[in-house]
Amino acid sequence: MTEKLLQYLWNHKVFNNFDFKDIEGNPVEIMDFGQWNTNAGPDFLFAKVKINNVILAGNIELHIKSSDWIFHNHSNDPNYENIILHVVFHQDIEIAELNNNNIPTLELKNYVNQHLLLQYEKLVNGDHFIPCERIFDQKKIPVNFHEENIIKRLDEKSAELEKSLEKYKNNFEAVLFHSFAYSFGLKVNAFTFKQIAESIDFSIINKIRQNKTQLEALLFGISGWLDAPEDESLKIWKREFDFLTTKFKISDLRFHPKFLRLRPHNFPTIRLSQLADLYGQPHLFSKIIAANNMDELVSLFTAVKASEYWNDHFNFGKPAKISQVKFLSKDFIDLIILNAILPIKYTYHKYHREEITDEIMHFYRNIPAEKNSIIDSWKKLGLEITTALESQSLIYQYSNGCKEKNCLNCSIGFKLLKESSDA
Repeated sequence: MTEKLLQYLWNHKVFNNFDFKDIEGNPVEIMDFGQWNTNAGPDFLFAKVKINNVILAGNIELHIKSSDWIFHNHSNDPNYENIILHVVFHQDIEIAELNNNNIPTLELKNYVNQHLLLQYEKLVNGDHFIPCERIFDQKKIPVNFHEENIIKRLDEKSAELEKSLEKYKNNFEAVLFHSFAYSFGLKVNAFTFKQIAESIDFSIINKIRQNKTQLEALLFGISGWLDAPEDESLKIWKREFDFLTTKFKISDLRFHPKFLRLRPHNFPTIRLSQLADLYGQPHLFSKIIAANNMDELVSLFTAVKASEYWNDHFNFGKPAKISQVKFLSKDFIDLIILNAILPIKYTYHKYHREEITDEIMHFYRNIPAEKNSIIDSWKKLGLEITTALESQSLIYQYSNGCKEKNCLNCSIGFKLLKESSDA
């Protein structure tokens, strides 16, 4: 038993029966279990109970043991002055202060299904891919489970974007550029690419974006790659970077992307060049916001490619064995749409277009599921995962629930525990 589980049981009213009696044997009628308080103070607010024909309104505090009242230093805390009921799983000592103030104590251990407690112990103490792996049944996935996860993910992303918008004076285009940079960096260089993007005033990007050589030079220079040019192309980028540094007073801060454990097509040299090409498109932000379907979004990326130098290079001064134009792959375009575009579209429209959530869901349903180890593990449990709506939901569920064994906040976990209490 944990205090969080006890709060969960109280909030969802998961008990064998409701013929409650306090430790003195007085019947306790819970007229209102209260509102679960996740902030400081009593666990449940605005509750109402009836004891000995007297109705009490106020707050309820829950503990594993009654002695926790003392250990948690509630006695001298003004936040606990309006307690009307002390709920404990086990009464180990009497609390004189509560007795003196006529605050009843309700012991719950005989009202909780023991099978539920055993089931919960198995969930949180296992070492499987997900806690409920041994008893997982896809039929227990609630209706709209994936949609609800996607909305949670979008709201979290939107909250991050809104902080950036506040920082950059509501400049959506600047924040989109930073989001693109982060996504183009993938896991290895995401943070570094974002640092590079944020180190440049977006007004500078706007001024030079039609000149791909200059934009590449700026990105390469801030990455610290142009200090010792080895060939003619590098000398051109170096000359342009020196010019831009003088003209716009570019900071001398340098951010160094990593190459280790990356496939050549994901080298930061290639990705930054492709990012520069993407931003050569006029009215890019407007096109993204106006796009109504996947074809319109994908069309913005199909012609994006690294500059000609990278046809036969992956790194500076080192010719590759095979010459190839470095376009964006379909899988990479899908990732960019999922991680950069859909969150910004949602944030841009959510306060004045009620239908935006449905429109965003439509995009998710029209993007194929990602391929990674997390999705592979879900598939081993028998799930059919074909769209990004499902894969993104399950990645979110694993990262924010299963990995942390946060079964009490999972609708699947709720069903499993509820079934245990009904058994």
